[in-house]
Amino acid sequence: MRLTRRAALSAAAATLAVPTILPRNAIAQQRPSELRLGISTFLSGPSSVFGVPGRNAADLLIEQLNASGGIGGVPIRSVVIDEAPGVDFLLGECRRLAQNEGVDVMLASISSGSCLAVAPLAEQLRLPTILWDCGTQRIFEENSFRYAVRTQANAVPEIVAPLLYLLRARPEFSTLAVVNQDYAWGRDSWAIWKGAMDAIKPGVRVVAELFPRFGATDFSTEITRLQALRPDVIFSASWGGELDTFIRQAAERRLFERSTFVLPLAESSLERVGKTLPPGVIVGARGDHWFLHPTARDTELLKNFTEAYRRRFNLYPIYPTFHMAQALYGLKAGYEKAIAANGGRWPSREQLMDTMRGLEFRHLTGTMKIRDDGQGLEPMLVGVTRHVDSYPFPVLDQMILYPPELVMNPTGTKGVEWVRLLTPAAVRRAPAPIAWRA
Repeated sequence: MRLTRRAALSAAAATLAVPTILPRNAIAQQRPSELRLGISTFLSGPSSVFGVPGRNAADLLIEQLNASGGIGGVPIRSVVIDEAPGVDFLLGECRRLAQNEGVDVMLASISSGSCLAVAPLAEQLRLPTILWDCGTQRIFEENSFRYAVRTQANAVPEIVAPLLYLLRARPEFSTLAVVNQDYAWGRDSWAIWKGAMDAIKPGVRVVAELFPRFGATDFSTEITRLQALRPDVIFSASWGGELDTFIRQAAERRLFERSTFVLPLAESSLERVGKTLPPGVIVGARGDHWFLHPTARDTELLKNFTEAYRRRFNLYPIYPTFHMAQALYGLKAGYEKAIAANGGRWPSREQLMDTMRGLEFRHLTGTMKIRDDGQGLEPMLVGVTRHVDSYPFPVLDQMILYPPELVMNPTGTKGVEWVRLLTPAAVRRAPAPIAWRA
C-alpha cells in the first residue's frame, strides 16, 4: 500500500532462511553460519494494527523454519526495525544493518514511500531486498532494479478488482463519492479507480472527493457531507486504524444504510471492527489473502498456519501476515533454486537475485510468480460482508478470485494509463462468485 513518511503500521519479523550473501561476483560461496535477515515494518504509531501482525507472522514462521533445519541447514536470525520514524531514519537503519550488522537480505517495507527510497538504496549497497507489503505501482514501472523484487501485487489490481466487483454487483449506480487519506496512496488509488471507472462505465457523477488528513481521528465533517449528498456508492481505500475509526463513526450515523460501500483494504479490519461493519459491504483482501480462503481453506498449509497463529497470538491472521509469509516463502524458494543451479554451492547475491525473477513458488493460498521486471503476480479476492453465527465479525460471501492477467497491467506499461483502456468485457470475464460456507 502506498504510504508516506508519516504512514505507519507495524509488522516486522522474518521467516524463511536467507543464506548469507557473499562478495560480489563470487561464484562458489562458503556456507554461512547463519542467515541474517533485516525486516522493516511499523512497530509503533496508529498503523501498528496493520504491521505488528506481519512481524508476528515472521516470528512464527522463522521459528518453524529454524526448527526444521533452516535453509540448506543454515539457521535464520532476524533484526527488525521500526518504519514509523520516517524515511530518513529508515534509510539510515538499512545502511547500519548492511554495513555494521552484516545483514544478508532486507525485507522492506509497509510504506510505499519507504519502498520508493529503499529500492535505490538496495542497488547502492548491492543488498538483496524483497518488497514485502508496499503497494505503489511506480517502483518497477519507473525504474529497473537488480537487487529488489516484490512478492505481492500492487495498487493497480488491488483497486481494479473491487471496481469490477461493484460493476457486477450493482451496475446501475450513477453517483459516487471517495473518502481517501490525503497522501500518496490515497491520491494514487483514486486516480486508478477513476481512470478505470471512466473507461468501463463513463458518465458516473463524482459528487465528492474527500481527502481527510493522514492520521485523522474525526470524520464527522466528511460523514455529514456524505449524508447530505447520498451517493449511490462510497469508495474508500483507507486502511489501518483510520479505516477502523471511519467505519465505526459511519455506522454510528447510519451512513451504511444510505450508500453501497467499497473498501478494497478492509479485510484487515474485519476482526477489529466486528459486526459494526454491516452486511453488504464490498471488501478486498490485497491479494487472495484470507484465512477462510474459498479454495485453500482446507489445505494443510493454510489450516496449520491459521491454527498456529491463532494459538500464539489469539487473533486470526490478516493480509499483512500473508504478505510476510509470501516474502519468506519466496526467499526460501529463491535460495533453494539458486543453490541447485550452482551445483549445491552457496550462491552469490547476483545469482540469488537473478533466480528470483521468473521464480514460481507455493505460499499459503496458492502459487505466485515473480515477473522478469521483479513484480509479483497474484489473484485478487473480493467479496461482500455477511454476518454469521460462527464468527463475531463479518465473513466474506460471494467471493470472486480475479486472476492477475485480468486486473494487472502488463510489463512495460504504466497502470494509470493501462486502466484507461479497460472495457466492460473485463466485468464479464471475471470468474463466477463462490458462496460462503461454514
